[in-house]
Amino acid sequence: MARIALVTGGMGGIGTAICQRLAKAGYTVVTTYSRPGREQQWLADQQEQGYAFHAYQCDVADFDACQAMAEQVRRDVGEVDILVNNAGITKDTTFRKMSKLDWDLVLRTDLDSVFNVTKPFVELMMDRNFGRIINISSINGQKGQFGQTNYSAAKAGMHGFTKSLAQEVAKKGVTVNTISPGYIATEMVMAVKEEVRHAIIAGIPVGRLGSPEEVAELVVFLASENAGFITGANIAINGGQHMC
Repeated sequence: MARIALVTGGMGGIGTAICQRLAKAGYTVVTTYSRPGREQQWLADQQEQGYAFHAYQCDVADFDACQAMAEQVRRDVGEVDILVNNAGITKDTTFRKMSKLDWDLVLRTDLDSVFNVTKPFVELMMDRNFGRIINISSINGQKGQFGQTNYSAAKAGMHGFTKSLAQEVAKKGVTVNTISPGYIATEMVMAVKEEVRHAIIAGIPVGRLGSPEEVAELVVFLASENAGFITGANIAINGGQHMC
């Protein structure tokens, strides 16, 4: 029986690539979305490309909603073996101008969600002596970024979570890792002004943006049996833009 992978926020650029690559690797793929409206078109588009995904509406910032989603996935699809915490938002502004609302929205969606979604699955992973938890962070959680105190704090917090949980569950066959992408050629990045995009690329030693598919390949490796000795790691995929 195929293992089941859950990808939160799977309908964005990186999320879609992760869902597709996991499906190609033989996983049954479940994803979440926050607001109804575009999920039917996304599912139809994926169906046309040969992908049959399961999708559930869930506010990942809401603990009770995540509990309910987990139970629904369990009933409809089965027990989750691979969890990819990918959902996230930005509310960028300088700290001086940042409202408490913008701080709370980003921390709840980007960091609290990691607790909310992991909590209902990790114990059963331990009971089955296999599990993969992969948290999608950011280069800006490593180095910080002007105008992103909220986002950078949340993404840095993800890796603190990763390192601590990894130690707790390692003996039960469950690994927990972070991936920190740099600038990736998603629709959002490609929509910025060309001169801004060229300035970004000029700061990347490999001389280009990353692709969502490259992030997805790393996810699939960390999800595999072959990655069982990797846990508590933060793997940068940023073209050399930040090295630590």
